Amino acid sequence: MENTINKKLSENILDKLSIEFLRNQVLKNAYGNDDTIIAKLDARVLLVWYSFFAIVPWFADNLIFLAGCFCLVAATTILARVAGLVLFLFGIGVFSQTGYMFVVSLFFGGNVDTVVPLLVLTLKVTTVSLASITVFSGLDPDKLSNGLMWFGCPERLAFSIAYAYRILPMLMEEFQNILLSYRLRGNAPDNSSFIGKIKYLCYQIQVIMRVFYPLMLNTAKRSRTTVEALELKGYRYAAVNKEVKKLKVAQMKISYDDLLFLAVSVLWVAVMILLCTC
Repeated sequence: MENTINKKLSENILDKLSIEFLRNQVLKNAYGNDDTIIAKLDARVLLVWYSFFAIVPWFADNLIFLAGCFCLVAATTILARVAGLVLFLFGIGVFSQTGYMFVVSLFFGGNVDTVVPLLVLTLKVTTVSLASITVFSGLDPDKLSNGLMWFGCPERLAFSIAYAYRILPMLMEEFQNILLSYRLRGNAPDNSSFIGKIKYLCYQIQVIMRVFYPLMLNTAKRSRTTVEALELKGYRYAAVNKEVKKLKVAQMKISYDDLLFLAVSVLWVAVMILLCTC
């Protein structure tokens, strides 16, 4: 009975770590959050909001202010409905950057006093990271590109960022197809024993490493086709035409929800600053 439960548990874990699951999580975070409160906000408002929480925390050392900023961006992350995989990777990234420092400091004579400076650094990293996750999970490629253009970003740079978003599903699909073709033509080692499981893991890593070269080659071929299609449609002329830029940014409008979002954020930051000065 116990062996059956362990086998089913291992199968469920492997299913969760499949390429299809990873692809769905990535696409959900990039394209599946259109109905959230954050996604309905204007791109210019989100970029201004992100600029504040991506820069200011690095110049602040007050624990109360940083904790308040962290609570605010954590609330916006919940409203943005970020994919679970992204949050999991975020947690691993934060621990790898700051969490291990506390563990190492304990082995070299550190004590409880070490917690406060490490906590300040952790709050800075988490606040900036969660702000980035919130904004870029709530902005689709078109909104992000138009928002950058409105702030004077070069059109080609804005288009490149939007194109990177749009090519993401094709990259994931191409990666999965090449990976499956390698697995069909390969001979995976037996994973019934402990040594076999290690060999099987090394085999999977080796296959994934071999996938990247044909993936880059196929991506380059598709990029060339995309560039030729854009040139035929007059992209180079549209990139420098001011009328085209006006048409793209004309659909952007500041709504009541945008002003309410900014007002709540400004009020919350003002309260944190007031608490710091008291």
